Amino acid sequence: MIGWFKELNPIYQAFLATLFTWGVTAAGAALVFFFKTVNQKVLDLMLGFAAGVMIAASYWSLLAPSIEMASDSALPSWLPAAVGFLLGGVFLRLIDRFLPHLHLGFSMDEAEGVKTSLHRSVLLILAITIHNIPEGLAVGVAFGALAADMPSASLGGALALALGIGIQNFPEGTSVSVPLRRENFSRLKSFWYGQLSGFVEPISGVLGALAVIVVRPLLPYALAFAAGAMIFVVIEELIPEAQLNKNADIATMGAMLGFTIMMMLDVALG
Repeated sequence: MIGWFKELNPIYQAFLATLFTWGVTAAGAALVFFFKTVNQKVLDLMLGFAAGVMIAASYWSLLAPSIEMASDSALPSWLPAAVGFLLGGVFLRLIDRFLPHLHLGFSMDEAEGVKTSLHRSVLLILAITIHNIPEGLAVGVAFGALAADMPSASLGGALALALGIGIQNFPEGTSVSVPLRRENFSRLKSFWYGQLSGFVEPISGVLGALAVIVVRPLLPYALAFAAGAMIFVVIEELIPEAQLNKNADIATMGAMLGFTIMMMLDVALG
């Protein structure tokens, strides 16, 4: 199976990989058909797990390769990673500043972005959609790097990143659809909007792969950019939400578990 996948153009690889991550989001969202509610401690564990996966992926799959790729250039090897990382955070901050959205567990008067009359449920979905952008971008850039033929870019590493993002997307899909069910949505609508939050991943994945293939010198910056965007999401959204209900210890252990699993995947496959 890996053989035919390996022969594909990196853009198609990125598309298929992010279809997988989107599909896992849908699978997690489908739990709403079986459970009307999920214990809050379990949801907080899931959020912590997602944070741990994203932190580990940001270093092993994105920042470390970025630094290695820049080591042969005339610039200091840390410079592209530092610049790209900060730009990724600024990019997410701008989206966060202007796109109306509401984080899970917060009241309507705490909605962020420009003022709007959008319904609470739409704002909740937009919040999750925002943090799926860097996930898809990270996977796309990792596969796009394969076209650059650099030693630090490997199919195994890109697959490990896609698998890690996919694993954390399962609880992520659940953490969207179940709260929507509590907002009195039907099971079908809760599932639909839960999986829809992951639809942005194939789009951002293809764009990420295409960007680094067309402009190869951007690759170290693009890898770090995706890392910065993911770390922004972790610190600004996932960690605060995971600790909102005073389950800090559970959320922290979830983060430790997620970090360890992603680290193992990247080292074993990359």
